[in-house]
Amino acid sequence: MHPIERLRYVARAGGVDQGELVREAAAALSGLGDDTGGLIMSCRRLLARHPTAGALWFLCARLLTAGDVRAEAWAATEALEHDGTAGHLARLLPEEARITVVGYPELTALALPRRGDIEVLAIDASGDGTHLARRLRGADVEAIDVPDAGVAAAAASSTVVVLEASCLGPTGFVAPTGSRAAAAVARQAGVPVWLVAGVGRALPTRLWDAAVAGLGGDEPWEHPEELVPLDLVDRAVGPDGGRPAADLAQRADCAPVAELLERR
Repeated sequence: MHPIERLRYVARAGGVDQGELVREAAAALSGLGDDTGGLIMSCRRLLARHPTAGALWFLCARLLTAGDVRAEAWAATEALEHDGTAGHLARLLPEEARITVVGYPELTALALPRRGDIEVLAIDASGDGTHLARRLRGADVEAIDVPDAGVAAAAASSTVVVLEASCLGPTGFVAPTGSRAAAAVARQAGVPVWLVAGVGRALPTRLWDAAVAGLGGDEPWEHPEELVPLDLVDRAVGPDGGRPAADLAQRADCAPVAELLERR
């Protein structure tokens, strides 16, 4: 497939995890290495369609600062494929824990089947929670799909609430709608809130501001994602393992590449 046609396919893609999105984007963008203008424009168009995919910002920022675009595309893809975040989460979760998650968090979904001693309350979030619960039960993990209306009850009755960032900034993170309610109820009930943020999800301030600029809109309750303040998080889990939540505000996985921010 020609790189431009492949980029069109990637831009239109919906409902795919960030790992798959970045693999497809890297394969397409690497073919534009000799065309700097085309590479910049293609990155902007991809990000316009997937503004809250932190790993895609990570890929584009790396490609636009690389001497060898093809080699850098491979390196960025490798970094995501060898992300140790899921393994750290599986190791750190408390024994015999009841865990509330929202939607179908990509990295968390890899971690949970490794623990046969836990119970998972999967908040539906547009049907994704039901899909996750079904997959976990198939892996012999006790899992209950909870309707959206039960998010508060689930969070308050949990050992820990585990949320996952599609992208992360100095003051907040983007996660499936329902995550903020789960975190707020957990905080009030004294239940710890953990944030999972894998490789590439943490953006510097300028890129973060651009990523969340269009989030919410006039009817934010209709949006599949929402902004959650970092001050609702107690602990972070990322590629380096468990960290205090305070470390999140200083984390950035890529440079604030100005070319990604210019208006078309």
